[in-house]
Amino acid sequence: MELDIEALSRAANEARGLAMDAVQASQSGHLGLPLGDAEMGAVLYGYLLKYNPEQPRWIGRDYFVLSAGHGSMFLYAWLHMSGYDISIEDIKRFRQLHSKTPGHPEYFETPGVECTTGPLGQGVGNAVGIAMAAKMAAAHFNTSEYRIFDQHIFCLCGDGDLQEGVSAEASAFAGHYGLDNLILIYDDNSITLDAMAIKTQSEDTGERYRAYGFDVQEIQGDDMRAFLDACRIAKERDNAKPQFIIAHTLAGKGIPEVAGTAKAHGEAGAKYVDAARKKLGLPEQRYFVSEETYAYFAEHKKRLLADFADWEKTWNAWREENPDKARAVDDAIDKNVPADLLSRIPEFPKDAKLATRKAGGEVLQPIAQAMPNLVGGSADLYGSTMNYIEGGGDFTRDTPGGRNIRFGIREHGMCAIMNGVAYHGVFRASGATFMVFSDYCRASIRLAALARLPNLYIFTHDSIGVGEDGPTHEPVETVSANRLIRHLDVIRPADPEETAGAFVAAMERIDGPTMLSLTRQSVPMLNEIDVQLRREGVRRGGYIARKESAALELIILSCGSELQHALAAAKELGAGTRVVSMPCMERFNRDSNEYWEDVLPSSCRKRVAIEAGVPELWYQYVGLDGKVIGLHRFGLSAPGPEVMKEFGITADNLIKVARQVLAS
Repeated sequence: MELDIEALSRAANEARGLAMDAVQASQSGHLGLPLGDAEMGAVLYGYLLKYNPEQPRWIGRDYFVLSAGHGSMFLYAWLHMSGYDISIEDIKRFRQLHSKTPGHPEYFETPGVECTTGPLGQGVGNAVGIAMAAKMAAAHFNTSEYRIFDQHIFCLCGDGDLQEGVSAEASAFAGHYGLDNLILIYDDNSITLDAMAIKTQSEDTGERYRAYGFDVQEIQGDDMRAFLDACRIAKERDNAKPQFIIAHTLAGKGIPEVAGTAKAHGEAGAKYVDAARKKLGLPEQRYFVSEETYAYFAEHKKRLLADFADWEKTWNAWREENPDKARAVDDAIDKNVPADLLSRIPEFPKDAKLATRKAGGEVLQPIAQAMPNLVGGSADLYGSTMNYIEGGGDFTRDTPGGRNIRFGIREHGMCAIMNGVAYHGVFRASGATFMVFSDYCRASIRLAALARLPNLYIFTHDSIGVGEDGPTHEPVETVSANRLIRHLDVIRPADPEETAGAFVAAMERIDGPTMLSLTRQSVPMLNEIDVQLRREGVRRGGYIARKESAALELIILSCGSELQHALAAAKELGAGTRVVSMPCMERFNRDSNEYWEDVLPSSCRKRVAIEAGVPELWYQYVGLDGKVIGLHRFGLSAPGPEVMKEFGITADNLIKVARQVLAS
């Protein structure tokens, strides 16, 4: 079928009208991209992309990621016209409470939205992750006869995305690994929010991307044929290079009073909408889409569904001939986790003494065997984070089926790419670095929590126990800072058996991400606690690690490497002392009031908590009458045990403080 310029030009202007009307009505939003990129949207959704609006999560689709998420009305307009479950009423409720059309695209909220984008640059990282996951899926599941996974990932980004460092990390990764199914479309409109782009950048962006290893083309973005030709070339090139299309556009096209200026970026053009709509030939009726445009997209939908039916025939034939692969895909998409996962992990020797990062590396292996869709990476730290999947091989451009991903020193890029893997939907993503460097990837982790992606963060070197590396590498406040991210479970296990429970709890959680906080230093086996209690207790978030044998007088709470001190102190403090292990505050806080009362009975108000980090979050459990032994400053450079002693993270100091509480 030839490109119908007349029909798509009409649709482009009507998409502009929808954006103008929605932004004007809400008195909020961004007009620059929806107006300037309308012709590219018409080609993408009206001709080029492979999708099924009746099954938005169809695994064989092409993906479109709007990294420049502030231009969300661009996406909503085209999803509406294309037949996704987004009505004109939804468009009218742009940026309103509980609408399907929020200010920035949100995964799960809106059919056809592939990623939660907003913070600039994130969508680029997400698109790279989706592209990598698609390569992995093709390597694992395609056969010589059937190509189930054969898709392209398109990402529309702007200067703001490309100025953010996360996009540079992700783009360098994509170029190095030859992700030739990735097509980045750079909306080069020469403006940023505050000023013309020349005020803040003078680089040659095309040359930068050539240096990353991309193929680069340059076109006028409102030339539909040129854009289609560039996309076709990008799809057909077989040179193991991702593609970069520089599309010169006019921000705010259609509103001459602001078009091409920084004012076009936001809603400044909204006051000129009435005149602009007339110049575009749009009627007075607001939120207007012509019958001709609806008819065009209805016919296009028929073609899309016919293509989907052909794919489905291939899919069904593949399933019949490859039942094991089909079952693996089904399990992956449904996020099935083996019911006996915990029992597959051998118990550790009772005399073992090893770091929880080392225990984690051992726990990971049977989990990876039981869950072949689990893939993992590290930010150039496999030797320290110990999360390499044995026998899984490395992901490379020549071996895309490898399960271990060497991200390089790109923590933020790693976590944005992990999100993309999760959005793709076939693989469970895990990644590792030192806990203190979670600050480098906090935005990506927050978005994973917001979108409820089941990522696993294996973050090691979790406290001042790091020792000699000093305060730059000692995450004094970092664990608690991550605990404050809503929907993120942070688990800090105390010994190898709690570590086993932590990994399984993370795998069983499919409605949000989990961060494991693991030690660099060795910790003893806490054999005074039953093995199954340690393993199962982590799943509850908190549990009674030592039950008092007399009238309850005192409760000590702790987690991680400090739980050993709580248990040692309790022996000295007497039979009326209870010890509560609290490896995951988030899980414990989600539990019932009855369980809270069982573990932390309100009748006992004398409580002490100890953790080698900032103390503030522990007061939710100890109350104003309790005490928390923690840190009120950054760490020190010295052997780990000496640093712990310097800050009072010892059984002796805990005993002293506990006696003060008992005496008060």
